[in-house]
Amino acid sequence: MGRPAGAAAGPRPDPARAPRAVILSGSLGMGHDVLAEIVAGSLGRLGWQSRTLDCMRMLGPRAGRAGEWVFRGLTTVPGAYDALYFASLRAGGRLAAAMDGAAEARLAAALEAELSAAPADLIIAVFAAGVPAAARLAAAGSRRQAIVLCPDALPHASWVRDGISLYLVTSAAAVASVHRYQPDARVTIVPPPVRAGFSQPLSQAAARQQAGIPPRAPCVLLMGGGWGLGPLAESARALSGAGVHVLAVAGHNRRLARRLDELARRDARVHPFGFTDRIPALMAASDLVVTLPGALTCGEARAVGRPLMLLDAMPGHGRENLQHELDLGGADVCNPRPGDLTRSVLAALGRMAGPASPGGPGHAEWLQAFAAALAGLGTGPPRRPAPPGEGPPDGGPPVLPVPKEASR
Repeated sequence: MGRPAGAAAGPRPDPARAPRAVILSGSLGMGHDVLAEIVAGSLGRLGWQSRTLDCMRMLGPRAGRAGEWVFRGLTTVPGAYDALYFASLRAGGRLAAAMDGAAEARLAAALEAELSAAPADLIIAVFAAGVPAAARLAAAGSRRQAIVLCPDALPHASWVRDGISLYLVTSAAAVASVHRYQPDARVTIVPPPVRAGFSQPLSQAAARQQAGIPPRAPCVLLMGGGWGLGPLAESARALSGAGVHVLAVAGHNRRLARRLDELARRDARVHPFGFTDRIPALMAASDLVVTLPGALTCGEARAVGRPLMLLDAMPGHGRENLQHELDLGGADVCNPRPGDLTRSVLAALGRMAGPASPGGPGHAEWLQAFAAALAGLGTGPPRRPAPPGEGPPDGGPPVLPVPKEASR
């Protein structure tokens, strides 16, 4: 089908310079930051220049801190975020529209100022709050395009706006969700975004030697996202008491990091980590990854070849992501109570014949699909992805696989 109504017809950038992109992220947890990192790295390998803007900071220090405080509070009060998400955000109700409207004008003004100072050919929104501002600037005859990348199972109403040229999603269910709000939207299915470091993991033996894990001991990686959500310290204690080595990651949760350090001093089977870039090696060392159902973490575990035990501890979109990850296979679900978690983990470990081999889509599959999507938009000449660690190549355009597009 043709370009959706309201989408700007962005011309090809001047071939004498690299095309330029702005990535709109948001500092709520680590997921959006990691997604922005993947997109920035992928753009660099495709010969683009890019910069990332934090929507929470663009709202101003007071509004940004207030937004994070509200979101944290909603996710910790039983039923609160579920009520907001299912009754308003997913339905596109008045409250969701009011929330979007309160941020849109300020974000659009800040983004327009950024683009006036340093123009860009493309806006890529990986954070829902940035989508309305991106769509507004793209639809205003500004000779640029805007795309949305949403890895969630079902994008809610705030992710979808007239003026967006293309939506990148990871499942047929997500396509249907976008079309719920914008029936003529152009939507393409891509593999889950995966960081390059997960594409060639260490062997389990080498990873265990690095981490100090005995070769045949049962071992799990225990994470709760960037905020360290869930009863991770209590679960690490229960698992280690059952004879399991626990690679426990606190993320940016300093209180949790201190508790894990104290626990490790009493029990050698607990191996604590704060915020770390060693997740690929920790996944490779483990038999099982115990985590929230975040699309990025689950995709990375599958790329490394490790099965998942998903904590049912994230309300709202987390419940939809959980259902999607279970449908994909290679995953079980458990209650976040330490006793229930331990029982589920021990049963899962008992069913294993040995560590799985890497087999899920990795960074290469994501990068090829992303490159083809950009080429299909006409935002720049098709470029052969450069190998990791190298700059953009001078060779001719590659033969890229056509990403799976679903449009109505």
